[in-house]
Amino acid sequence: MKEHLNTNDLSHSLDFYQQVSDLLKQARENVIRAINTTMVHTYFEIGRMIIEEEQNGSHRAEYGKQILKELSKKLSKDFGKGFSTDNLERMKKLYILYSNPISATPLRKFTLSWSHYLQLMRIKNENERNFYEIEALNNKWSLKELERQYNSNLYNRLALSKDKEGVKQLSEKGQIIEKAIDIIKDPYVLEFLNLPDSNAYSETELETALIDKLEHFLLELGKGFTFVGRQVRFTFDEEHFRVDLVFYNRLLKCFVLIDIKIGKLKHQDLGQMQMYVNYYDRFVKLDEENKTIGIILCKDKKDTMVEITLPENNEQIFASKYALILPSKSELQQIIENKD
Repeated sequence: MKEHLNTNDLSHSLDFYQQVSDLLKQARENVIRAINTTMVHTYFEIGRMIIEEEQNGSHRAEYGKQILKELSKKLSKDFGKGFSTDNLERMKKLYILYSNPISATPLRKFTLSWSHYLQLMRIKNENERNFYEIEALNNKWSLKELERQYNSNLYNRLALSKDKEGVKQLSEKGQIIEKAIDIIKDPYVLEFLNLPDSNAYSETELETALIDKLEHFLLELGKGFTFVGRQVRFTFDEEHFRVDLVFYNRLLKCFVLIDIKIGKLKHQDLGQMQMYVNYYDRFVKLDEENKTIGIILCKDKKDTMVEITLPENNEQIFASKYALILPSKSELQQIIENKD
């Protein structure tokens, strides 16, 4: 006679399986992390040894080339692929970039993969390179996500709203979320939507595209965001109003309202967002939660008009442009230089 599991036994069995499964997944992650750490540290040491060997011999460039050529030949024979002269040059570069005690941080444990460091070593600015290394580690970015965040110029977009001390903190600690301005980017880059860079779409279509690619949009929004709803309705004085997108930020402990405008931002748009924020602060948020943040995503805006329309001590309402393609580095730099 077959025995049947009752509901409690089945629930316990599933919980037990999940615990075993989680343990195995964590073990695999630990193994991969250990392999990455060992591999990159080994390449770092190889880079050091090559440089010291070059310095012990002739200072002629030809001597250094000969060392790499011979070493590459012997290592490739004994250990297989991965030891071309180009790769040995990259190991030298790893040592040169990361052996400076001034820039040394706990990240010198090299917990990212070699592929991550190949991408990071392409970044010439040390502060910018440190920022992406910290963020990649803290947020467990894949190589693809690291490349995307770098191509979207995340560091400079965050640095725009910082003073000198804030920019320094980005390179030392990464992005720290303590107040509303810390989560704001200008522009937001939405290239993952694959929409044409024109006005041949409606606000509804843009909103729908963002919801369809919600996981990508959450990554672009940044740390701590969870999705609450789309076209969230509230009513007072027998009139209905709808917020395009509502999120909650767990780090700031507040609601974040997003309104989408495909044209140029108008002062009426700011007034509408002020009303949305006021309603949430007075009727939705809990006493222990912080004040609501409102973000208007627009195709174009005049910063002077925004500043004059909003109160001088404004810390709740922000207007940011969005871009549907990844601008080139020169275009992004121009945005920064031309910012009012």
